[in-house]
Amino acid sequence: MEMVQAKQLVFEYEKRDEDGNVIGSSRAIDQVDLDVKEGQFIAILGHNGSGKSTLAKHINAILVPTEGTVWVDGRDTKDPEELWNVRQSAGMVFQNPDNQIIGTVVEEDVGFGPENLGVPTDEIWQRVEESLKAVGMLSYRYASPNKLSGGQKQRVAIAGVVAMEPKCIVLDEPTAMLDPMGRKEVLKTVQKLRKQKQVTVILITHYMEEAAEADRVLVLREGKIMLDGTPEEVLTQDTELRKLNLDITFATQLSRLLQDKGIDIPTFVDREPLKEAIWLLYSNTSATPTRL
Repeated sequence: MEMVQAKQLVFEYEKRDEDGNVIGSSRAIDQVDLDVKEGQFIAILGHNGSGKSTLAKHINAILVPTEGTVWVDGRDTKDPEELWNVRQSAGMVFQNPDNQIIGTVVEEDVGFGPENLGVPTDEIWQRVEESLKAVGMLSYRYASPNKLSGGQKQRVAIAGVVAMEPKCIVLDEPTAMLDPMGRKEVLKTVQKLRKQKQVTVILITHYMEEAAEADRVLVLREGKIMLDGTPEEVLTQDTELRKLNLDITFATQLSRLLQDKGIDIPTFVDREPLKEAIWLLYSNTSATPTRL
């Protein structure tokens, strides 16, 4: 069953002059068709201004189509009577966790969403505990969010969405403001949640290595889907990616280098399988590969 569907989706921003008068429009999404099945992990890539964040905001009904239709869990996002249900089905995590965290104590912040949904008090605290445990932040439940690192704050923001028990989580560049360690923490959390909760994950990112962990990768340019396929199908298209101002992953670059040296090795998009292949390759020789 499809968790998210978009048919001929068009979205245009209004252009206004200094007095607030509409003087034109700018098309950010241009006739996009999209089907995301329940439980899938989709990564959406694109250069700045490609429309990827605009597309993400349609899944949570922050924006509604200028033309076309978006359905979330079978509900039309343009139907005002379905707005609450759409936002319960698709939770959203934003780029800056400081814009999403409002509580002065971690557990209170995570419980804010379920409380607004009218969840009984006993169940709220049960959800808070389970959500914080799922993201590895239970030991910080009584801490002030202001004392946490960027990666920890983002995990609290994710816990707040998880506590609302959505079927789909949309992450709009959640690691853009984090250091490499923070990015690793957040991606590990997302993968863990996906396995434990069987939620659909839609990740907006400009990091190729993050996209390599998905089931499916879409690449946008000027509001259109230019590439769509598995990470192996999309992230190895060197020429096409460079035309879209994107690059191949480190693993793909190294795979190509080894192939150019005459080493019989597949083309990888993810670093971990590449490491395993190199160790296997050298296991029958006296040479020891250097650490990647």
